[in-house]
Amino acid sequence: MEKKAKEFDSIARNIFKPIYPIIAGQIIARTGITSGTCLDIGCGSGYLGAALAKATQLYMHFLDQSPDMIEIVKQTIQENNIQGRSATITGDVSSIALPDNSINLAVSRGSVFFWEDLPQAFREIYRILAPGGWSYIGGGFGNRELKESIKGKMMSNENSNGQFGDLMRRNMSPETRERFETALKTAGINSYSILHNEDIGLWIVMRK
Repeated sequence: MEKKAKEFDSIARNIFKPIYPIIAGQIIARTGITSGTCLDIGCGSGYLGAALAKATQLYMHFLDQSPDMIEIVKQTIQENNIQGRSATITGDVSSIALPDNSINLAVSRGSVFFWEDLPQAFREIYRILAPGGWSYIGGGFGNRELKESIKGKMMSNENSNGQFGDLMRRNMSPETRERFETALKTAGINSYSILHNEDIGLWIVMRK
């Protein structure tokens, strides 16, 4: 397995672990969706999707462009005993291999900041949403306390002269929010809201 995938999983499993159930709870509280189908986009190790699956009756699709990450997702599925209601997809957000109107909830934490063609990605997400479906796409740490704790651990463990702190500030900035809003308008999507504050982070919420 690719070294980069293992390193990513180690951080997600050991440092970011507490945030996933909290964010899953926030998603459920905001959308009210607890059944149907869910897609975790750019899922990484699959921990957010697994947290949602454990808290609901959702059937989970895990999408990531890295075959190495998909192998880790398969382990996550087994560890959480959700084999009977989950599937993996190797692919990119710009061309999602799912039918129109097939997903009740689309989620993604962290990957949106790296998508190359935001308007196309948002069009694809909107395409696959079922009528009444929701998306919850963005980044955050669940709450301010966890954010500061994780920031401290990441900055003490890295050898990058504070790059993680810089990345956090850039991702959560008003400029990034403006970039998302511009991309949504370019994609022709009007039915959205943006959640953005120090506690929750920055999230795009669409409803079809």
